[in-house]
Amino acid sequence: MRLNGEFSPPGDKSISHRIALMSVLAERECRLTNCSSGADVRSSLEAVRNLGVQVRTEGDQIHIVGAGGRIPDSARIDCGNSGTTMRLLMGILAGRAGDFILDGDGSLRRRPMERVALPLRNMGATIETHNGNCPVRIQGGSLKGIEYELPVASAQLKSAVLLAGIQAHGITTVREPAPSRDHTERLLKDWGARISGTAGEFRVERSGLTLPESFRVPGDISSASFFLCAATIIEGSEVAAEGVLLNPTRAGFLEVLQRMGAQMEIETRGDAPEPWGRVTARFSADLSGCRIRAEEIPTLVDEVPILALVATRAQGTTVFEGAGELRIKETDRLAAVASQLGLMGAKIVAEGDRLVIEGPTALKAPQRLQSFGDHRMAMTLRLAGILTDSEPLIEDEESTAISYPEFHETLKRLLR
Repeated sequence: MRLNGEFSPPGDKSISHRIALMSVLAERECRLTNCSSGADVRSSLEAVRNLGVQVRTEGDQIHIVGAGGRIPDSARIDCGNSGTTMRLLMGILAGRAGDFILDGDGSLRRRPMERVALPLRNMGATIETHNGNCPVRIQGGSLKGIEYELPVASAQLKSAVLLAGIQAHGITTVREPAPSRDHTERLLKDWGARISGTAGEFRVERSGLTLPESFRVPGDISSASFFLCAATIIEGSEVAAEGVLLNPTRAGFLEVLQRMGAQMEIETRGDAPEPWGRVTARFSADLSGCRIRAEEIPTLVDEVPILALVATRAQGTTVFEGAGELRIKETDRLAAVASQLGLMGAKIVAEGDRLVIEGPTALKAPQRLQSFGDHRMAMTLRLAGILTDSEPLIEDEESTAISYPEFHETLKRLLR
């Protein structure tokens, strides 16, 4: 079996989230096309409906009428499995007068929320977590600007503080130890916020937001990564992702693949407000292991599982450094990747915040694998099965719907 053909991934999940969530503070109406169809983004759309945003679907378009900050004075919001929904809403609701409770499913209740609460408390909000997790209670209101240095490079934490900052009196400055995805900053600038700075440090002032009349979401680069990476290690494969996001804070995996010797072509076809284009990847017989530095991890944090699979076919050692953030995703992704690829015969070890893979190794076909309910793991393991000409049973494989409901349909179409 091999992968061949062209595909268009669903709309980018991170951008779709932000358009929906930031509409709570924005005025006017936006006609949104190619919005992510994943369960996490549906959680965001339902959350903002409960906060007064008008959302209606017409064919392949979603019409969003911003609430302009005029929201109920109390609400209980179910964020489902979506950490992005919860953490960005914490920043948005911190500046609104009222009493709000954010909760989620069992997986989300195990993920840390206290580090988002801390800077928002410093700005003047009253926020209670449940032993550092959700449910989270927010009593928002008048905020003051702060200077805040992120303890880790986290786009969700950065975004929460910036979204609180545009509602605060004075200037809010956010510094990060390494650049993380910058979709919030791009949208703030595009929607009229008073924002300045460059990668690593941004400043915002109290300002309003205005939705654009229309917005087409580029294809999700993280979803595309699974088929692009798989094509480089499955003999006879060549796939092209059309209309895909090429934001450099999200496309770090492309640089890693090129460093490993993968045969690829990247064509930029547009750049406002996000760069997008076409990426072609084909089977590469002579891949080499490489070192992925800690400062690179924020640009490829979602792609570590599939890159680890690529590393099992590369000559030499591949090391992911400073990847500790993956231990607090839907599951402990470092441990999950090591255990499940290890069951297939990979020489892989997760130690502290490092993941080490020795290659090349011929993978074997297990009867059963565990995704741990993690969508990135489920997709990685299904593609790993192709390398062994097998279709192993993957527990909780339906979790792919969290980010890529069309994954299995696309896989079936590309398989030859």
